[in-house]
Order: sequence, then structure tokens, then C-alpha cells
Amino acid sequence: MPNKLVTRTQTGVRIETSLLKVLKALAEYADLSLGDLLEGIVLHSFEGKAPFSTETQGVIEKLKSVYGCDLSAADSHMLAEE
Repeated sequence: MPNKLVTRTQTGVRIETSLLKVLKALAEYADLSLGDLLEGIVLHSFEGKAPFSTETQGVIEKLKSVYGCDLSAADSHMLAEE
């Protein structure tokens, strides 16, 4: 299947610091840019599909431990800034 041509927009988003560190490390692990990783996560989520294999979920748990990220889906939309 040929690649789809898209237009990308540079954006600035605010994200919790330890979560960003995990995402950057995961992108590096998967040899992807952070943007490509995020696009993949969102596209899988839009279709109700899990974006990561069991193996990758294990890597994510290790990265969360390394970067002190103790957030879970239950924390979604309930974060407050200092």
C-alpha cells in the first residue's frame, strides 16, 4: 500500500512532564519521531484498537518506572497544575 500524503501542522501542546519523558523514550525505542508515535496512538484509539503489543506495554511500564510516571487512565481529565 503506498504512503498517504498528508499535511502536518506544527503545534504546541502542554503535557505532564513525566508522561512526555516516557513518550519520548518510547518513540526512541520504536525508532519513531514523537509526532509519528502520537499519530499512531490516536489513530488506533479512534478505532477502539490497542496501540501497543503486550511486549511494548512491558517496555512502557519500565519507562514509567524510570521516569517516575505514576499516571493511569483513571487520572485522565483530573490533573491539576501546581
